[in-house]
Amino acid sequence: MKEKKQSDVAVLLRYAGNYRGLTFLGLALSAVAMILGMAPYICIWLVARDLIAVAPNWTLAAGVARYGWMAFGFVVAGILVYFAALMCTHLAAFRTASNIRKQGMEHLMKTPLGFFDSNASGLIRNRLDGAASETETLLAHNLADIVGSAAMLISMIVLMFVFDWRMGAACLLAAAVSIAAMFTMMGGKNAKLMAEYQAAQDVMSKAGTEYVRGIPVVKVFQQTVYSFRAFKQAIEDYSAKAEHYQGDVCQVPQSVNLTFTEGAFVFLVPVALILAPGALKAGNFAGFVTDFAFYAVFSATISTALARIMFAASGMMLASTALKRIDQVMSAPVLQITDHPQTPKDNSVEFKDVSFTYEGSEIPALDHISFRVEPGQTVALVGPSGGGKTTAASLIPRFWDVSSGCVAVGGVDVRETDPHVLMDRVAFVFQNDRLFKTSILENVRAARPDATRDEVQAALTAAQCDDILEKLPDGMDTVIGTKGTYLSGGEQQRVALARAILKNAPIVVLDEATAFADPENEALIQKAFSVLTKERTVIMIAHRLSTVVGADKIVVLDSGHVAEEGTHTKLAAAGGLYAKMWADYNQAVKWRI
Repeated sequence: MKEKKQSDVAVLLRYAGNYRGLTFLGLALSAVAMILGMAPYICIWLVARDLIAVAPNWTLAAGVARYGWMAFGFVVAGILVYFAALMCTHLAAFRTASNIRKQGMEHLMKTPLGFFDSNASGLIRNRLDGAASETETLLAHNLADIVGSAAMLISMIVLMFVFDWRMGAACLLAAAVSIAAMFTMMGGKNAKLMAEYQAAQDVMSKAGTEYVRGIPVVKVFQQTVYSFRAFKQAIEDYSAKAEHYQGDVCQVPQSVNLTFTEGAFVFLVPVALILAPGALKAGNFAGFVTDFAFYAVFSATISTALARIMFAASGMMLASTALKRIDQVMSAPVLQITDHPQTPKDNSVEFKDVSFTYEGSEIPALDHISFRVEPGQTVALVGPSGGGKTTAASLIPRFWDVSSGCVAVGGVDVRETDPHVLMDRVAFVFQNDRLFKTSILENVRAARPDATRDEVQAALTAAQCDDILEKLPDGMDTVIGTKGTYLSGGEQQRVALARAILKNAPIVVLDEATAFADPENEALIQKAFSVLTKERTVIMIAHRLSTVVGADKIVVLDSGHVAEEGTHTKLAAAGGLYAKMWADYNQAVKWRI
């Protein structure tokens, strides 16, 4: 049986948790506030009735002052109740947004690390944090306005038919035309156009972010905004959809909507002219004038009520889009954890007939590869770009899970190992390691939160970071990224190496850790490597073949396959792909400008 899709409001209320009742209380108070807001119009009718009844002896209308104070009391009561309603809905809305962020972060903590490679941090933040903020408006304001406006409309309909149903019908006609016009803009087939308009806006926002990040490249090559085709296309697509929706779709219905709501009084005049002779004959002209005065004043509230509904409907559509973005985070794949975890027997790493294909790709990144790394052995993965080196390394700490085959650590399939145990056994250093915006002490301590200052200092020294600490104003307590305190790429890499050294994991994965380092930093990083890799199982990825000459074994990957494996001496003499790469490397290092 197909599961019934929940409404957006139901989904949000599910996130509200214990604050759901506060939302309902706020909605009820909003309805009461709107009904209280209608009471002053009855007081106006009573004032007009008494004044017209005694005209021109106005002093005889003794109850006018009382009605005035009653109207004032209803207005004040309506404001206070509406304030209380908004307090309730705001508290619930803030808690709901907080719960969305918390549940989203809890879910992200269960996803494989590879998810963050294919989903940029800015995109995830927009989907979770930004979208959660957009839901606040719906719960804090829009729902209260919808319920309040509904109560207001029901009250209006009742009042319209209490005094003179014919004048009430004339006012109601304007409201009916206005609602039909709004439905034309936002309902039916145009709802899809609105969704496309919102989607185009999101695409333009993402493309704009990418363009801003690429401005240095654009300036270096003296290009213009038009050289960034994706951004230009996104702007043009958004412009076309905005012009079509606002011009072709909304122009006529919105004109009709505003004309009828703002000019509801126009419908009242013809009806009054038709009814006036009958009222004169019946001798009830004073009552007729009183009713006309009431409806003349009351008709002005129609535009206010309908405007509230229109803006609230717009908020509903924005919240619906936000919930779809949130769902993209909540539906991210979760790392499967075995119910009966096994403990690795040693620090060996083995790939057994491993294949892996990235989501959305038809060509496997790895295709039935097998090799073994013995405990304490250093194995280098080399090969052309796109050969599968980084993919293979990322399967060891379960950034992704294999499509088929098995990656084993200590003789145990990594999928049968407790993820915490696996992560404690593996340390990895990437070519683009990032530091947190906190002190160097806390950056390094992230590997082992219970480490002492002395242990952190020892790790920094082993990672050749003493010269970095000497130039910083507060040493290891200096906060990175504040007050002009920044580190170069090579310096950041050394701090990241200190983090890996402090972790003291028996298996180390190095993914081209010297790729962005200058010669001076590279020399220091190589010294740090000697400490990090001592008596450990090491899997290293390298493009500079000089760094892998001393490896115990070299595995050459090409197009997802193991092309060959062996020591440097053996492979260089074999005349295969590695020998060609080694010859090309030796020729390249001799180049001079």
